Amino acid sequence: MDVTLQYFADCPNWRVAERRLREVLVGLGRPDQPIRYQRVEDPEEAERVSFGGSPTILIDGVDPYADPDGPAGYACRVYDGGAAPTVAQLRLALGG
Repeated sequence: MDVTLQYFADCPNWRVAERRLREVLVGLGRPDQPIRYQRVEDPEEAERVSFGGSPTILIDGVDPYADPDGPAGYACRVYDGGAAPTVAQLRLALGG
């Protein structure tokens, strides 16, 4: 499985997502699962990589929380339940 955390530096929510993601991976018995970090530097790069906002978590290249009608953009992202996916949402997305 490939797990990527996309973010931009000024968004504080990506650290919350990272912490929850690690918690879920440990709980699923995958504490050594690598997380690839992709820092999005500017609006042009956000557009180029179809960035869904910070934080975005890709699992095998797919954003399980993608809004098909949502625009790509250089902004903080809001999830159902807060500024980052919940532990339960992440567990479900990671197959747990």
